[in-house]
Amino acid sequence: QVQLVESGGGLVQAGGSLRLSCAASGRTFSGYAMGWFRQAPGKEREFVTTISWSGDSTYYADSVKGRFTISRDNAKNTVYLQMNSLKPEDTAVYYCAARRPGSWYPATRSREYDYWGQGTQVTVSS
Repeated sequence: QVQLVESGGGLVQAGGSLRLSCAASGRTFSGYAMGWFRQAPGKEREFVTTISWSGDSTYYADSVKGRFTISRDNAKNTVYLQMNSLKPEDTAVYYCAARRPGSWYPATRSREYDYWGQGTQVTVSS
């Protein structure tokens, strides 16, 4: 079992930045690809970005490409999401997710992930 805890959400003005963190605990973090998803009120959960275990491979949704950056520090069992140039449409609850070790590919569907955090709210005001 892997426990994931997100932090770093909050209220920010459009054009601003936030950095989300996702701390993993429990079973070894080794080999897990990680992802970030988000869910706005009244909408389905959507894929944001994913990163391989090594950190060498990443993949982004078109809506955040060039503005968001995913990274990880395996020594700290932590994954980060740097969000720049935030827009009101980025407002959502952001979830961290972990996928069991296996061959890397950019998994973009919720059902491809095995563990989830509780989410952190990001609100971008116009």
